[in-house]
Order: sequence, then structure tokens, then C-alpha cells
Amino acid sequence: MKRLYVAAYHQSKFGKLMDTDVPTVVRQAVEGACGEIGVEPRAMDLGAIGAVCNFSLNRQGLLSGLMAMVPGLEAKPLHAVENACASGGQAILSVAEKLLLGEGEVGIAVGYEKMRNDQGKMDGKLIGEVLGYFSHPDEREGKVFVFPHLFAEVMDCYMKTHRVTEEDLARIAVMEYANANKNPYAQMQKVQVSLEQATTIEGINRYIVEGLPLKTYDCSQISDGYAALILATEEGLSKLGVKKSETVELAGWGQATDPLKKEGRDILRPAGAHRAMETAYERAGVSAADVGVAEIHDCFSVMGALGTEVLGKASYGQGARYWAEGKAAVDGECAINTSGGLIAKGHPIGATGVAMVGWSAWQLQGKVPAELQVKEPRVAATFNIGGPICASVCTVLKPTS
Repeated sequence: MKRLYVAAYHQSKFGKLMDTDVPTVVRQAVEGACGEIGVEPRAMDLGAIGAVCNFSLNRQGLLSGLMAMVPGLEAKPLHAVENACASGGQAILSVAEKLLLGEGEVGIAVGYEKMRNDQGKMDGKLIGEVLGYFSHPDEREGKVFVFPHLFAEVMDCYMKTHRVTEEDLARIAVMEYANANKNPYAQMQKVQVSLEQATTIEGINRYIVEGLPLKTYDCSQISDGYAALILATEEGLSKLGVKKSETVELAGWGQATDPLKKEGRDILRPAGAHRAMETAYERAGVSAADVGVAEIHDCFSVMGALGTEVLGKASYGQGARYWAEGKAAVDGECAINTSGGLIAKGHPIGATGVAMVGWSAWQLQGKVPAELQVKEPRVAATFNIGGPICASVCTVLKPTS
């Protein structure tokens, strides 16, 4: 099997794209990634794009057609993917699989979301309704904001099952805000959150669902943003004029899907997520013990804990403790979400999975801000989910030099 390499990565700052329309977002993402290595979009043989709210919030479909409007991409094999919040990761896998099928040597994966209007404001009720479409119909009734409600239930289950406190999970968010303060691409770069603020019910910090423990600072952001990543084979790198030593290898990946309905399955041990991660490790020829840096899908703080367990860095029920003991810190045993994660870096849904892989590649290349840079990172892993821990896309990256 051919080896695949991350030849370039580019992203916007997450937060607000203001009056930038969707066609412009797509063009900027493609041209930005190509510009990182000084090539034109025509150097791409194929591509994939992922977004989630494009129909309901942007009134836009056929995103591959928008990609084809970028000069140089016309009449090429381009397609759109949708896998809820795992759409970005799925776009990367779609490109990877096409390259391995021999359909080309260079491909670009793009993810984006525009969730705010041209003034940077959001319609929270509409966004809650739209995101609710990505849950099972039977689990929407009586829930004003479906996903916060579903994950509040997951959080409650995790806390009761493992005797974890609200403060234990709040520590995850606090650490991620601290990381985001040093990340120039983070939506919450200028927002500082103490443990006291994250655990005290006052100001903007409130319980989201009555009777359940989820609070404002436990939640990811409503974000605009885009990210684009170029994958290439060794032949593709030669075509681009990029040295292999200047890239990182996409060494392993896995994708699996659990039933959409949360009820009736072991939500604290999501089988698909674990299978996807194990597949990625197997393909890469590594184990969890080799991973020194990771980006995981912390749409809510409980997923910071659960995701650490899926990575294999913490045993069942010990994910929150892993963070509390400082093992997920930049200088910890495995630095997790040094970008600030979805909670503080931001969560432009379609871009999220691409950004996880891109930031991990930057970590392996020593390109992140010094305060966030892991010393001598060995192997990087990502865990991107969609729905109520339903769709899972996992990757493993290795340095090439």
C-alpha cells in the first residue's frame, strides 16, 4: 500500500467569518492550503469537502461544485461528504482512499462551517434545531437543544458510574482555555477561565438542562471557520516539489459507526469509537503507549474524559483523572488538545476533523506556538466524532524525519 503524507495545512482563525460568503470560504480554504507550499490549485488531482449546516443555515448545496469554481479544480473528481461533526475527518479519509485507489497522487480535503450571520451573530434556537437533525427522532422529543441535552445525560451517566464530580470535568475545560490563550487561531484566545469560574453558577456560567450537570463552560463554541489539508503520495510530493522531510505521514486511520440512537447501547464504552481507534493504531503499527500528542473531540467536557479512554491513554472510567493528574498537559505524558480543543479553540463543525489532523501535524513539525509545543513528540493521534458518539473517525500521524 502506498504511503500518504500531509503536504500542507491551512486554516482560518475560528470564531466569526463575518460577511465572507460560502463560495469565498471554499476558495480561501483551497488557495490557502495550496499557498502554504507555493502551488496552484491545478496541482490537486482530486478533493473532498465536508460541512454540516450548509443547507439549513447557508442555503447551499452541491459544495463540490463550489470547489470546482476555484480556478484549476474544474472537471476534477471532487465530492462532498456529510458525517455530522465527523465530516472533516471523513473528508480526509475520502481523499486518502481515492489516492490509494490510484485515482491521483495529490488530493485536498476541506472542511468549513458558517454558523453566524454577516454581523457575527448567531440564532441559537435555529442552530439547536438544525444540529438536532443529527440525532435519532425518538430522542428529540422534549429537548429544546438536543445535543447539549443528550451529552448532559452522558455527563450525568459518566459522573454517577465513575464517581466523578463536576469539578473534575471542569478542570478539562479550564486547561483547554489556558491552551487556547496561546493559540492565535483559537476563538477563545482572549478569554481566561479559572476553576472557580467554571464551577460557580453565576454570570454566563449556568446549567444548560434543568436537573443535569452540564454548564456553559463544559460546552464547545458556536463557530465559523475553515480548514484545508493536502495529502500526497511520494510521487505526489515530487510533483508538488515538497521534500518528504518537510511532511508528516498519515500512517493510520479508522472509521466506524455506532447506532444513532443513544438509548440501548453502552454509551460510556462506544464500540465503534474504540474499533476505529484500534484500526488506526493497527494500520500505523503503533500502540496507545507510543502516542505523545493528541487532539480529541471534546464537544462537551465529558468527551475530554471519554476521548482519553478511547485513545487508550486512560483505562475505563479514568479519563477525568488523567486530566486532573496533569497527564494531558503540554508537558504531560500525552499532551491532549493543546490547540484548546472544541471547547476553546472552537467548533466550526465541518472544519473540526480537518483541524485536528492539521494541528497534530504542526505539533510533529514543531510549528505550534512555543508555549504549546510538545518536546520531541513521537506519534500523534486524533479522535473525531459525529452525533451522540455515533460516527467515529480516528487517525495516527508519524514524523518523517
